[in-house]
Amino acid sequence: MSGYVIDASVAVKWLVTEAFSEQAAHLLDAELTRIAPELLYPEAANALWAMSRRGDIGKDDFAEAVDVLKTAPIVVPASMRQLAASAGRLALDLDHPVYDCFYLALAVQEQYPVVTADQRFHDTVRAHPYLADRIVHLREWA
Repeated sequence: MSGYVIDASVAVKWLVTEAFSEQAAHLLDAELTRIAPELLYPEAANALWAMSRRGDIGKDDFAEAVDVLKTAPIVVPASMRQLAASAGRLALDLDHPVYDCFYLALAVQEQYPVVTADQRFHDTVRAHPYLADRIVHLREWA
């Protein structure tokens, strides 16, 4: 069985229809192991809040999406505390925000690639000589 680290940009696409939502849904249908750091929940909720604030989704839709997010089939195999040092080193090495690097730290630890819809994060990791195989853009996932 194969697995993936799911980042918040993918989880949001399970909850709100937007570009690459169909590809994200396939990650739910497949017989895959899906893991993420605990950070996924506040990041996805914050993205949903921003959508609500902009008027892209209603307040009731926001509340429902956050409730559905809690039931997403994702395993959290390591605490933020356990991943912090590795995420910090990766952030310094990549010159990229540490938030995203928590997903990457988990990917390195568990030997699964990160699936993301975040183009900047994807491109940054793909450009690294030793980490390029640790990330997949959602549009590439079939």
